[in-house]
Amino acid sequence: MTLHPSVAAVRVPVRSTLSGLAPGDVVVVACSGGADSLALASAAVFEGRRLGLRVVGATVDHGLQPGSAEQAERVVVQLAAMGVDETLTARVEVDAASGMGPEAAAREARYAVLEQVAEHLGAAVVLLGHTLDDQAETVLLGLARGSGGRSLQGMRPGFGVFARPLLGVRRDDTVTACQVEGLEAWDDPHNHDPGYTRVRVRERVLPLLEDELGPGVARALARTAEQLRDDIALLDDLASAALAEARREDGLAVDAVARLHPALRHRVLRAAALAAGSPASELTRDHVLAADALVTDWRGQKWIDLPGPLRVARRDGLVTFETPIA
Repeated sequence: MTLHPSVAAVRVPVRSTLSGLAPGDVVVVACSGGADSLALASAAVFEGRRLGLRVVGATVDHGLQPGSAEQAERVVVQLAAMGVDETLTARVEVDAASGMGPEAAAREARYAVLEQVAEHLGAAVVLLGHTLDDQAETVLLGLARGSGGRSLQGMRPGFGVFARPLLGVRRDDTVTACQVEGLEAWDDPHNHDPGYTRVRVRERVLPLLEDELGPGVARALARTAEQLRDDIALLDDLASAALAEARREDGLAVDAVARLHPALRHRVLRAAALAAGSPASELTRDHVLAADALVTDWRGQKWIDLPGPLRVARRDGLVTFETPIA
């Protein structure tokens, strides 16, 4: 019997992601019960069984809406019926006072517990169900915020123990794959709440762009992310080498930083600020440019205040990063 194209669209990248693993290796699939992660779990079970892998389905209850515990239990039942070797469920506390917003705080809590699960099981990989549509939304949000190339590269296909095999798969395919396989996907109400910027991008902005510019906008945005990712990786490697060369015991050598191309110089200063304790979520381009002026436009400035709190100054041929004395 011919395999349905949408089912194949999901299984093929999952097969590619798992192909390098050895029989007996543990694969964790993060599953919310939505179409993307449910289709991912089904594909992981099918491909994992052929490769002799141990597939564990994990669902995380964020406790952010009524009935979340019941939904988590429902996912566990679905995963077991699907044929996973083991199911796990965990409830996390989302820190509403973190200042990150509910989405970011929930994501951080989810990744933390999934890392713990992976460590506990000795998992070779944790699969995440982000799709091409998620990637397009991420790139568009980064573009709208003026976040630069690092944000426009979108979500990484893999980082640490995590892998995103479906970044080239459309959401329509995951929905159709679930329908073909008889899997009842959960439609999270948060995915339709216009109070979330990402939801407005998904339901209003991207459809409008497709209508006005023609089909293929989502794929073009995802393709842009893929192209930028290679460029950013190269620049980051060059900046790491330049930072190591410029670093001295008490700071960075001004002359070593000054001769760098601006694209590298800005990355070196940002990396040094992050290493000194400035939080990435608060360190902006304006901060980096102000620090850069200490190198390229020195007029006797005393110092620049950075988030942390952190103070960057120029003295005795060095750019220094210090915690200000209260």
